[in-house]
Amino acid sequence: MTFIKINKNKINYKLEGEGKPVILLHGWGQNLTMMDYIFNHLKDNFKVLSYDFLGHGESDDPKEPWGVQEYTDNLSDIINEFHLENPIIIGHSFGCRVAIRYASNHKVNKMILTGAAGIKPKRGINYKVKVNTFKILKKIVNITGSLKLKESLSNKFGSSDYKNTSGVMRESFVKIVNDDVSDILETIKCPTLLVWGEFDEAVPLSMGEIMEKKMKDAALVVFEGDDHYAYFHQWQRFNLVIDAMLEKDKR
Repeated sequence: MTFIKINKNKINYKLEGEGKPVILLHGWGQNLTMMDYIFNHLKDNFKVLSYDFLGHGESDDPKEPWGVQEYTDNLSDIINEFHLENPIIIGHSFGCRVAIRYASNHKVNKMILTGAAGIKPKRGINYKVKVNTFKILKKIVNITGSLKLKESLSNKFGSSDYKNTSGVMRESFVKIVNDDVSDILETIKCPTLLVWGEFDEAVPLSMGEIMEKKMKDAALVVFEGDDHYAYFHQWQRFNLVIDAMLEKDKR
């Protein structure tokens, strides 16, 4: 493991190779090892950086709850620290939220985004009833001051990602899932390849179709019969897709 300190936060990272810079951004609740197939494939032709987001892997937890913007600012600081301007960014799920926010305000060579989170889904009446019920019960539990009841309530109503976090990271997760990149998709100017699993339940394929339509220079590739982790399950196929996208960028 190799660490760097950015604004007093310790970040675990790997940086290898020479050539145009490529940055790998893993998903929520994951770590840089999920990107190793990509890292090892690209490091002979590119300068590749992979790192653990704060609150993930071996990196520090943020000192306070972070939203997508704080993670994006941190990415910007890391890019400046390692002099990786105009990078190629490859991201999965939550990492795509950060990539999209960064690309909306900075120069990016190309992006490859898989299972890209960032568009808030339209919710039906049942979901809204569940959320309102949770909010009411949460107020009641807060009055009692019972930590046991509070945790029980969270386990009953929270998503699996919510249940698997606690403290500052749980508060961060709430901020992140309420972030919507829909309004900035049209500002993305760099060529973008979207890769989706046909049966992605975490981020449905319909959201990839929306991104393809809204982005100025985007194309969508579907991995049939696969899910949110299609890029990982079919890593050899995914690397071939990367090669096709980045052939002219190799050193």
